[in-house]
Amino acid sequence: MSISTTGSAASPATDLGFLVHQHPGKVQRFTTSHGAAHVFYPEAGDEVCTAALLLDVDPIALVRKGRGAGRGSDGSPAVALAQYVNDRPYAASSLLAVALRTVFRSAMKGDCPARPELPGQARPLRIELPVVSVAPAVPAVPASGRGGGDGGPALVARLFEPLGWRVEATAIPLDEAFPEWGDSPYVRIVLASETVRLADALQQLYVLLPVLDGAEYYWAAPDEVDKLLTADEGWPAAHPERALITRRYLARRRSLTRPETERPELVRLAEADDREVGEIDNAVDDRPEEIQELGDVQEPGETREPEGTREPGQDQDPEPEPEPELSGPPSLAEQRRTAILAALRETGAARVADLGCGRGELIGELLKDNRFAELLGVDVSVRALQAANRNLRLERLPEPQAARVRLTQGALTYTDARLKGFDAAVLCEVIEHLDLPRLPALEYAVFGAARPRAVVVTTPNAEYNVRWAHLPTGGTRHADHRFEWSRAEFRAWAEKVAAAYGYTVVLRQVGPEDEEVGAPTQLALFRTAADPSAPESATSEPTTPEPTTPEPMTSKPTTPEGGESR
Repeated sequence: MSISTTGSAASPATDLGFLVHQHPGKVQRFTTSHGAAHVFYPEAGDEVCTAALLLDVDPIALVRKGRGAGRGSDGSPAVALAQYVNDRPYAASSLLAVALRTVFRSAMKGDCPARPELPGQARPLRIELPVVSVAPAVPAVPASGRGGGDGGPALVARLFEPLGWRVEATAIPLDEAFPEWGDSPYVRIVLASETVRLADALQQLYVLLPVLDGAEYYWAAPDEVDKLLTADEGWPAAHPERALITRRYLARRRSLTRPETERPELVRLAEADDREVGEIDNAVDDRPEEIQELGDVQEPGETREPEGTREPGQDQDPEPEPEPELSGPPSLAEQRRTAILAALRETGAARVADLGCGRGELIGELLKDNRFAELLGVDVSVRALQAANRNLRLERLPEPQAARVRLTQGALTYTDARLKGFDAAVLCEVIEHLDLPRLPALEYAVFGAARPRAVVVTTPNAEYNVRWAHLPTGGTRHADHRFEWSRAEFRAWAEKVAAAYGYTVVLRQVGPEDEEVGAPTQLALFRTAADPSAPESATSEPTTPEPTTPEPMTSKPTTPEGGESR
């Protein structure tokens, strides 16, 4: 893919280099999950500048990762040979969209610390993609009411013209020597505009390349719904082909299509707490009445969080000399993880068990700090553990790093010898998913039997729920929450557990504190007398009345797949 712009001596075209964060005088190489991405400049002058992105796809790696089982765009079953002989290394597709996100992340966010005035400026752009995989669209008649084919150049025009692009889309014949064979499923695309922000252009390509591709190679990861809604927020919702874009972008997760298009309140609730839509949808009965049960439906542009709940954060590009990015304000889930990490560092813990680890976000943060030498992730859900393994990419980590992590299945209401001997354990947004009669079993399994030196527990502050516009009075933040405690209730529980099992406890607030209702999340840090950094008052011996044998697991898991982001 090539991106060209024009300029003058006063405003040189080479300003493009500042926007994409790649120097025109260098050739740079980046590693992606599908192969190597190269960025170079075929021409770089004051009048014309062109930046090119070349993705060198490794088809064998695709097969090994389970993403090379055939195109399937025409409905035909994939064959074994198609795993190794396919179009992925030769045509721009959904894989290129992933490379765009990896290489041009800062440009897509409109961040340019060296020249902060540039991202907001519209400029002439010409984008060329010589060979693009374009699968037929279904239905053939576009939602906008315009006729004109169900694929090929017509589909390209349907997607890009409403965004203000002049579209030149030319079908590539199967073989120029045999015109009677007709056209291939590939199109040469040239997009031109005199006034467009580079960030807008890249974000649109990021979403629409998978839409054009329509191939089974593109697996919609758990955060794809959020990407669709937040990539250049506003334009997907206003696009006349929104239904088509959503259906094809989420081709591998069709169960999410209806919640995204018909139940936007689920999307906004997921955004508010950094969770995937599928988690919430799995915990909600799929009936029309559920919209009313979840409260008022937000408009697409509304946010679920009250003002002041986020602060600026930073991210980095995968460049040899990374520059700080403005990645947007951290979500409440990110603030929780930050508070948990601070508490763990305070205790000096080196061996940490994440109980109810979910998709592994907290473990991923712990991995970045070498002081945490051993990490154990436990969850009752096999699917959650599989997602954690994918997210952590353990098979791609250096062996010393991967050796620090173990993921295992377990129910937290049963004693488990594998949990003994850890310096600290974390229960992040877990206890509220248990029925109250089963909570004593978890207390004994963690504080009595496993008995780490420190335990960090977070749970929602029910008093803060009045600040969430989407929640009806008396409602909970998640359909699977069995309870949500006020600050007084959480304090009473924490002090009771600490006294029973020989711990001291300190309570903290996570997130912005409201004078009337406190912060959205509450955290308890339990520490034993065996903890050398614990307060001197932690001298009481445990009085652990062993509870009766826990009842068998019910149909609702202890740490369900539909819990909060870890």
